[in-house]
Amino acid sequence: MTEADAVFQSYGRCCKSPRFLEDFYENFMASSDAIKERFKDTDMSSQYHLLRSGLLWMILRARGMSDTKLKDLGESHNRNGYNIPPQWYDLWLEALLKTVAAHDEEYTSALAGQWRSVMLPGIEMIRSRY
Repeated sequence: MTEADAVFQSYGRCCKSPRFLEDFYENFMASSDAIKERFKDTDMSSQYHLLRSGLLWMILRARGMSDTKLKDLGESHNRNGYNIPPQWYDLWLEALLKTVAAHDEEYTSALAGQWRSVMLPGIEMIRSRY
């Protein structure tokens, strides 16, 4: 099984948990007051849907899908869009790994490494658009 396949399966297990996306944002916002402030007026139910899609695009890109959606995401999050500072993606990834650990009953340190390996190219593509 490839890393991308293992992460895809892990993501599926996480999505079975009704609190997965909410817990991610709790972890992410707890990582920085500036991040918490940025989300204060956000419609979180819409945000959960966007996160679910964005994670899937990153995983599918690692499985060979076009990177068009991630390039678009990078454009919307750049300094002329939502202005998401590039260093926030490190906090985003750590919040994601913490959340996956809490929601995937098959989580291991090896799987954490696979998640990191699958997410980093997408994160770098988004950051490069800043």
